[in-house]
Amino acid sequence: MLGWTALSAVLPGAAHLRAGQRRTGLALVGTYAVLLLAVLAFVLINSGDLLASATSFVSDGMMVAVVVVASVLALAWFALLVSSYVALGPNRLNQQGQVVTGIVVGVLCVAVMSPFAFVGNTVLTVRDTIQDIFPSAADPDLPAAAADGEDPWHGKTRVNFLLIGGDAAGNRTGVRTDSMNVASIDLKTGSTVLFSLPRNLQHVRFPPASPLHKQFPHGYMAELPNGGLLNEVWQYANDNPQIMGGKNKGPRALMDAIGYTLNLKIDYYMLMNMYGFADLVDAIGGLRIRVEQDVKWGGHYGTAGTIKAGFRKLTGEQALWYGRSRVNSDDFSRMARQRCVIGAFAQQATPAKVLANFTKIAGAARRLAETNIPQHLVQPLVELAVKVKDAKITSLQFVPPDFYSGRPDWAKIRQATRKAIANSTRPVQAKAANVSAAPSTPARPTASPTLKLPVTPTQTPTRNTQKNDDAKSLDELCGL
Repeated sequence: MLGWTALSAVLPGAAHLRAGQRRTGLALVGTYAVLLLAVLAFVLINSGDLLASATSFVSDGMMVAVVVVASVLALAWFALLVSSYVALGPNRLNQQGQVVTGIVVGVLCVAVMSPFAFVGNTVLTVRDTIQDIFPSAADPDLPAAAADGEDPWHGKTRVNFLLIGGDAAGNRTGVRTDSMNVASIDLKTGSTVLFSLPRNLQHVRFPPASPLHKQFPHGYMAELPNGGLLNEVWQYANDNPQIMGGKNKGPRALMDAIGYTLNLKIDYYMLMNMYGFADLVDAIGGLRIRVEQDVKWGGHYGTAGTIKAGFRKLTGEQALWYGRSRVNSDDFSRMARQRCVIGAFAQQATPAKVLANFTKIAGAARRLAETNIPQHLVQPLVELAVKVKDAKITSLQFVPPDFYSGRPDWAKIRQATRKAIANSTRPVQAKAANVSAAPSTPARPTASPTLKLPVTPTQTPTRNTQKNDDAKSLDELCGL
């Protein structure tokens, strides 16, 4: 009796056929066969790009539908097992047999319903996470949502995201944006250029439309010889709502400054607190990194520990400090390590790992992530992320000796940006696969513009101890 009931969990109708209820048994078997064929047809039709097809399930309506279907299937399988058990006639057993089989079938019902409950709970977590992180209210600074069937990116060929690492903590006031990267993505191919800007880039300028352009016509705090760093712009704007024309305008001010510096329109931003990133790394089981030389971390003297050179699997805390440590190092070496940590995470956070640890990942993101990407762009964003994962990623850092933070050559920065984007559209050459990541030296443009640097450039606030090379691809720079 228990065997035929268990068989019904994977072959509905088997117990009814065994009990002589042929009509009911054949109906259940036929319905189950139709469902299996429908699933098989869906897989075969979308086998060429199954992951991309799965992105349609990110829409709010589809997620609600999945939860409803999972709930219905859970109840259906529960009813199926109970009816199968009853059809086999448990009343023919003695009292002890009825108690034992009833308990076993009850446990079997819970086990069969568990996968559907897991699916429903995971989808609800996805939905809640999206609603917590991505704003639903219309942002006047952003384009309105496209109508159904229209291009969600409003005809753009590229979209530019500002990726920010903030170091806000309980013992610090405000947000310091110590890691700033712009990901410029080709919407058709997913080809990406990652621009890394030094936190100590001085006296950045603002576009004429920005309220800060009038406040700082010659650059951010240009009257201060060693002040006016890029990582102070966000907090300055938040501290001066009377200048910005509203509260919480720090993201807009930073997007304006960086966009004007690169001559790019920064479309959206995503900020992740540094401790949130550590939680994300732990959630996927750590990062495999090729450490080129020992990195001490903790305080000014590296007393907390040392990340030894070689191939290492770093915990979240270690990965965080690997990208942050300046012990026996400098800002620009740290930027190179941060860039490679981002690349390693993008490579190693596979769909399987994300799904297996989604609750932990969602918890970290909900606590410590902030963005202006609206909810209606979540599905197109996931589709774009699928393209980026397997596309060419190149990188450019604006660091000495090619670019001086103390007295930047704005024209040279813009020309290098334009050239890096143009080069990124070239066909991808075959590359050897590897699973490691390690920082290399800061990249410079393949052919630097011929504009001359100032005759006596101001020394950047932090020296660069690394030699430059011509490598541009993250595969080459980081050994991905």
